[in-house]
Amino acid sequence: MTLGMPLALHGLAVGAAGAVPFSLGGLFLFFVKVGAVLFGSGYVLLAFLRADLVERWGWLTQAQLLDAVAVGQVTPGPVFTTATFIGYLLGGSVGAVVATVGIFLPAFFFVAVSGPLVPRLRRSWVAGAVLDGVNVASLALMAVVTWQLGRSALVDAWTVGLALLSAVLLARFRLNSAWLVLGGALTGLLLWTSSA
Repeated sequence: MTLGMPLALHGLAVGAAGAVPFSLGGLFLFFVKVGAVLFGSGYVLLAFLRADLVERWGWLTQAQLLDAVAVGQVTPGPVFTTATFIGYLLGGSVGAVVATVGIFLPAFFFVAVSGPLVPRLRRSWVAGAVLDGVNVASLALMAVVTWQLGRSALVDAWTVGLALLSAVLLARFRLNSAWLVLGGALTGLLLWTSSA
């Protein structure tokens, strides 16, 4: 695949081929597409990642996707950093740059073009209703992906217990998620060393 291939043809080729061989051009187009349609929260990104990179193209496994999300949680801009990590997993340093540029490029373009229009759009009841509907759909999408990834990550009593403890610490004490990720990593390391 080349960077010049239109997105529509890219989608047709993917559908016809089933599993698509990895290419930097395909990676760039994928993250441009995701960056262009991402709305509401970066966590909506997880639905796109799982649907295309894991299920449709087979470029990542479910475990690699979960690892990428975990790595993203310890950095600023957690979910968008996940895109950089995925690019690195798939294409090394060049892949990381390609994925990062691809996911951020549409945002810079849309902000430059739509920035002056947003206050007027929000005053319009039609545009406001559309934006409210998109927000609700984004929330539903995040809930479904959280459920799907949770089923893959919660595999035994330890992982379920750690998830419950993390939820309590996050909800009750508003603990920074970086500490939760670090605690989960240390717990996983201790469990691994005690079983080895």
